[in-house]
Amino acid sequence: MKWDTPRPTKTAGAQGREISMVFEKCKAILLKECELVRRISRLQDLVYEAVINRDWNGFEANFSRLGEIGGEFTKLEHERERLFAGILPASDASARFYSLTAGLPTEQRNELTEIYRNLKLETLKVKIMGETIMNFIAGARATVASFFEVAFPDRKGKIYTPYGTPVSHDMRSMVLNRSF
Repeated sequence: MKWDTPRPTKTAGAQGREISMVFEKCKAILLKECELVRRISRLQDLVYEAVINRDWNGFEANFSRLGEIGGEFTKLEHERERLFAGILPASDASARFYSLTAGLPTEQRNELTEIYRNLKLETLKVKIMGETIMNFIAGARATVASFFEVAFPDRKGKIYTPYGTPVSHDMRSMVLNRSF
């Protein structure tokens, strides 16, 4: 199913329709991925706001939705990989994409590469925002842990239940009922 090697059994019209069909499928997948990345970006903003505002219910709901959209994105990535695998030999995704576009007419190639570039840039922005949120949360956790170390030095970093059993250092569900 390679395009650059002419097949004696296919007419030029049939090969052109095949190229057009692959172009349309690839474009549709990339546009869906771009929309999902934009949705992920909006949700990340909501997650960040929820963390800043200490809205833990909003945080959990948006974080859960992020996981669902991530699953949708993974399905689209697999669909795109299957499309490429049916046309091109095995290599990394980026190399396959540019090999695929090399066989397209100039207008279609430019359109797909622009969509792909935008997808990669938006994905990079989402990744950076995700790392920013994780760094903020890690800093907050370290601050809370430091506070407990200073406030209760005799506990040596351990937290106990009201019954005297040690609790893990995972501070996901810690609630403070006093302001210092």
